[in-house]
Amino acid sequence: MRTGYFYSLIFAFLTSASIAVIAAPAAKPGTMAAPQSVEQSVQTQSAKVDLNGADAATLQRELSGIGKGKADAIVAYRESNGPFSSVDELLEVKGIGKAILDRNRDKLEVN
Repeated sequence: MRTGYFYSLIFAFLTSASIAVIAAPAAKPGTMAAPQSVEQSVQTQSAKVDLNGADAATLQRELSGIGKGKADAIVAYRESNGPFSSVDELLEVKGIGKAILDRNRDKLEVN
């Protein structure tokens, strides 16, 4: 009886292992998936948001700590006061403090 139980366990293990191998996507020789995904994340992070050209949805999506209300406030400030002359001018927008600016400084640019 013990050998029957043992063989059943071996069979279950080998079956699940073979299913996992068959279900795994096959990698083409010579391609490396991991560096490509790292490359894409670096490209995404290196793109800067233009304070004078970005709409509210872009500001909300790309900047940390910026929700719909703050993004709308940035756009409203830009429309009423003209284009931003520097990234530090973002502190003039209601709801944007030094902590939020420092967190997003490397993602922002003014053109």
